[in-house]
Amino acid sequence: MTEDPLQATVLIVDDVPDNVAMLHDALDAAGHTVLVALNGASALRRARQAQPDVVLLDALMPEMDGFEVARLLKADPVTADIPIIFMTGLTDTEHLEAALAAGGVDYVTKPIKPREVMARMGVHIRTARKVRQADEEADEHHRACNALDAFGYATLTVRWPDGRLLWETPLARSLLLRYFGTYAPMTPEPIVTWLSRILPPLSRSTGSTSPPLATEPPRLTLEQGSRRLSFRLHQHVGDEEAPSGPSDWLIVMQESHDASLAEALAQTFGLTAREAEVLYWVTRGKINRDIADILGASPATVKKHLERILPKLGVETRTAAAALALAKVTQLR
Repeated sequence: MTEDPLQATVLIVDDVPDNVAMLHDALDAAGHTVLVALNGASALRRARQAQPDVVLLDALMPEMDGFEVARLLKADPVTADIPIIFMTGLTDTEHLEAALAAGGVDYVTKPIKPREVMARMGVHIRTARKVRQADEEADEHHRACNALDAFGYATLTVRWPDGRLLWETPLARSLLLRYFGTYAPMTPEPIVTWLSRILPPLSRSTGSTSPPLATEPPRLTLEQGSRRLSFRLHQHVGDEEAPSGPSDWLIVMQESHDASLAEALAQTFGLTAREAEVLYWVTRGKINRDIADILGASPATVKKHLERILPKLGVETRTAAAALALAKVTQLR
């Protein structure tokens, strides 16, 4: 389909071609690509194959009338978004209502006036293309966010300042249910509190409610047992032309847990699984007795593990080991 609304692909459907010969010639002279179907079945095939920008449809045809053709076009996902303009000699309100109810966006009465038809075509083609463009942009955004799900990054969109949760990926939905027991449109209170703390300063620094993120604002991190969920303000996705209105923000979430961090420490420093667990809890500020209780071991065993950990990290003290491991844990998070 062409991008210029004044040059479109038009499907004319009429069982008497001579009735629309003048319209055909006028559309062709104006640079449009004109297709013709002489009956309903042919119209459905051609519409599916060519996917025209607009269908000019005769209301009264034998076998399958225009109302039925319109209903079938709207029922097919391939042709559902194509605007249909009825051409009819019927002027009764009942017939005009039937045309609109069948899926028509407009109608013109016979005898056909080509200039009138082309003017109305332009309006509906522009509208259809804007809707299609918005849908494609939304689909692209959702595909990108769902792709993040596959890599363990959940995403959601929150409208500010009312704090309403507009959209969430499947992974985000499951995480919010597990941590807060909520789902869209309810935004968990900790997230609302976090946004109320970081968004006003951003607005004051830029004079807008939808500033670009030159630097990343502080993240929100919540813990649930050995698991933790972090929230990062990713980007503004609202209307840049209406900075005084509501502002939509895309937030990226990621969950981490102790087991994965301990495994990463083991791989980084060449530790055994139990040594990595001990080192992890050291970075959390636990003393040997606490670590022993967590791991189901004795304090003496924990001490022996530490004695083997220090040379592997190339340090001499517990504090130095904790600092080195903490830097790695922070990087991983």
